[in-house]
Amino acid sequence: MKSNQKEKAINLRKQGLSYSEILKQIPVAKSTLSLWLRSVGLSKKQAQRLTEKKLANMQKGALAKKNQRIALTQKIHKEAIKQIYNISKRDLFLIGVSLYWAEGSKEKENRPGSGTIFTNSDPEMLRLFIKWLTKICNIKKEDIIFSIYIHENSKNDLDKVKKYWSEKLDFPLSHFPYIYFKKNKIKTSRKNVGDSYFGLLKLKVKKSSALNRKIAGWIKGVIEYSNKLSY
Repeated sequence: MKSNQKEKAINLRKQGLSYSEILKQIPVAKSTLSLWLRSVGLSKKQAQRLTEKKLANMQKGALAKKNQRIALTQKIHKEAIKQIYNISKRDLFLIGVSLYWAEGSKEKENRPGSGTIFTNSDPEMLRLFIKWLTKICNIKKEDIIFSIYIHENSKNDLDKVKKYWSEKLDFPLSHFPYIYFKKNKIKTSRKNVGDSYFGLLKLKVKKSSALNRKIAGWIKGVIEYSNKLSY
């Protein structure tokens, strides 16, 4: 019986079948099959077929893992969203203070009178911060202006960039009067280019030095009361 199985395994191998394909027809231990076939050579065409099949299986396995990861991530996101479910005015207040603490411009001793300035490239974060300004700080939309910072190799995309930010933030184009270009460093491979690159946006509130100081106080309040919490 073993002799017949060995002979059949050798013939199948000579036909260019892989070990896994042979094991489906001949149920023996893989170590036994390896011993039987160790001296069986393959033609260039057969070896190429096995290599291609191995690569295809690897790609199939990678795709399956990717799909599993995507499904798991979607499930986690869905459950996490439910935990938010609502944002109160108090929540929005603290969110905005924290955002400004991280991304806002603070007044310094050598630069007194600094206005309220918030810089970011994420349109969703900017939309949230604008809601904080209008709903918490009672700032009017007409008192908010923007400056766009982009790399000089995007000069030909100015209209597209301005339109993008105008539509994302629901502000007229007249609120984007300033555009500044960043010089590209020589021999630098940049990833922030192409159709998905819209630069960095600086939001500024007109005549807002007093607001900036008040926000600084709110930040100090967050620090003071958070320090009373234990780890």
